[in-house]
Amino acid sequence: MAAHTQPGGHGTASFDPPRRLLTALGQVPGEPARRWLEDLPAIVERQLATWELSAPRVVNPGGRGSMVVLVTQADGTPAALKFPAPGPDAAPEAEALRRWDGWGAVRLLRHDPPTGALLLERLHESVSLRSLPEAKALLEAAGTVRRLWVEPPAGHGFRSVAEVTAEAVPVLRSPDAGPRAREARPLLDEALELRAALTADAPEELLLHGDFQQGKVLSGERAPWLAVGPAPLVGERAYDLARLVLDRFEDVAAGSGPAAVLRRRVTRLADSLEVDRERLRGWALYRAAELGLRRLAAGERARGELLLEFAGWL
Repeated sequence: MAAHTQPGGHGTASFDPPRRLLTALGQVPGEPARRWLEDLPAIVERQLATWELSAPRVVNPGGRGSMVVLVTQADGTPAALKFPAPGPDAAPEAEALRRWDGWGAVRLLRHDPPTGALLLERLHESVSLRSLPEAKALLEAAGTVRRLWVEPPAGHGFRSVAEVTAEAVPVLRSPDAGPRAREARPLLDEALELRAALTADAPEELLLHGDFQQGKVLSGERAPWLAVGPAPLVGERAYDLARLVLDRFEDVAAGSGPAAVLRRRVTRLADSLEVDRERLRGWALYRAAELGLRRLAAGERARGELLLEFAGWL
């Protein structure tokens, strides 16, 4: 991947999408994703010129849903230029970052709605909470996510947990999800029942990160740890915490007594953040089942089966 410019230069680099992004979007049907990938190098060049940025390099390997370029602003301040892939979470990300205004999350410096480009404060992209021991990482994660749970702004455009999870119902009900999913049918049915019950009596409607996990909390200069990469929506805190329960699931499975470890995680996180234990357990089971099926559909058999096993432990 080529990505080199001289300071102050804007038109001498070639910005190729990271391989992980190409692989992830290659599984997305339809013309928009393919066309966006083809146009992305030119989009990056134009945005660099428009905002007077120089770009030493592209973050590699990059994410599954965006490309990030490390840049320097005209006044010499480092920043990160992010281009989210077209989709339902592209515009809400900017809205959520504006609402948080740097409180617990990376600060949004500029936003270009036509391209979706986000100019963000520079964090230490190679240092996340996953670099810490498990107990310390969970403690720091809980302190960070607590700051994000605020009232959504009036007239917001965020989707709700009920709406987002409703889109996954056909996936969980599909009879063509493969033999492992068919074996797990009672578990998937339980996940569907839990989802229906939990969305029917949600106790609160707060702004959530939506995909909160240790790898999405990076070290910063302004604050020790700041969240990045939200898929924002509104709903109850237990939904956000459920993804954290599943964090480092492969490490947990490789250790002793994984089911007991998961139960302790649920208890510790629920009690420390004043979240109902049973609601957290229910959402963790649902999210493990949903993620497991999605991993199976993406050809990640080992991870998918392990997530379904996690759902069973919960």
